[in-house]
Amino acid sequence: MNTSRKLSNIFLVGPLGAGKSTIGKAVADAFRMSYFDTDRVVAERTGVDLSWIFDVEGEAGFRVRETLVLEELVKQDRIVLATGGGSILLEQNRKLLKDNGTVIYLKTAISQQLKRTQHNKYNRPLLRCDDVKEKLIDLESIRRPLYEEIADVVFSTGRSNITIVAERIVRYLKKYGFVGDKK
Repeated sequence: MNTSRKLSNIFLVGPLGAGKSTIGKAVADAFRMSYFDTDRVVAERTGVDLSWIFDVEGEAGFRVRETLVLEELVKQDRIVLATGGGSILLEQNRKLLKDNGTVIYLKTAISQQLKRTQHNKYNRPLLRCDDVKEKLIDLESIRRPLYEEIADVVFSTGRSNITIVAERIVRYLKKYGFVGDKK
């Protein structure tokens, strides 16, 4: 494990609609760090949206691209990284995250996921199905143990305002010696 990166990088993991992107931006701003979103980086590098990648290459093709992005980004210092909900499915990715940053699992209820994702299902390929609630339940049963396995800390984003959750995370990290803010 690279201890300096462990104490200077923040990796957000959690399900679709947990608030990883919004919280990630706020935490990065608070610590004056660079912010990245793996889904966005994959889309920018391919020049197409994630739905197209899923349609043409399938989830497996997307996961290969996601891993390449993770391998590159975790080598940087002083970043906040919002990961895709399924980035933890591969053991290689879990190890990359665990060894190179502080992993924060953003936990949320299925009801909140439904509420937060209801207007942008097209941009979330795994939610293009007949029963979104059932799909979210299935994803949670597979992914929750993996999030928990690598998490250094867990924050619930359930009913709280996302801004409040971001502030709690910043306070927690400062209290326990996170060294992100060096400027």
